[in-house]
Amino acid sequence: MSIKFLAEDDRPREKMMLKGKSALSDSELLAIIMRNGSREETAVELARRILNSVDNNWHNLSKLSLPDLMKFKGVGQVKAIEITTALEIGKRRAAQEIPEKIKIASSKDIFHVLHPYLGDLQTEEFWAIFLNQNNKILHKTRLTSGGINQSVVDIRILFKIACEHFATGIIISHNHPSGNLKPSQEDFKITKSIKEASRIMQITLIDHIIIAQNSYYSFADEGEL
Repeated sequence: MSIKFLAEDDRPREKMMLKGKSALSDSELLAIIMRNGSREETAVELARRILNSVDNNWHNLSKLSLPDLMKFKGVGQVKAIEITTALEIGKRRAAQEIPEKIKIASSKDIFHVLHPYLGDLQTEEFWAIFLNQNNKILHKTRLTSGGINQSVVDIRILFKIACEHFATGIIISHNHPSGNLKPSQEDFKITKSIKEASRIMQITLIDHIIIAQNSYYSFADEGEL
């Protein structure tokens, strides 16, 4: 019996989409890894049987070898390898330290973060940095890549990404390949539009940085925000 024939609330993949990963039981998580069960039982039932055999303990499950896993009816070599791989990934994740997020305290910090991406380009690109309430970087990304002297950004995409990362602050930036740091009228226009949208979204526009090869212009430092 395939997962697709189960009641919707019992389908692990659909349940994750509807309710989030934390709503899934251990057996449902394992069932997603295995993808299917056997003729006699669903993937969830097979997963439940495997977990019951190790007292529902992931550490005990990780001690099982490939041959041990393959002793369960419905678990072949591929399923055994998939289970072992997933557990090994979890083990390595637990052993790693959580990387420290970079904190932005000044326009110079922004320049140092983005200069490696924008400093030497021959065409304009528009980037954004998304920050948490402590001004630590959650995410940074290139939004557009344009011609020699322009790169147009879609404000809707900018704030969509901000919401996806639960950002409370945004920094926008683009480069001037010519080396002239003076903002254009279009630069002022897009800054104003994003500033207005940020008020509505309650996500602070912290700065707009124009980057050249060895220097930068900060809208915030110049009182243009």
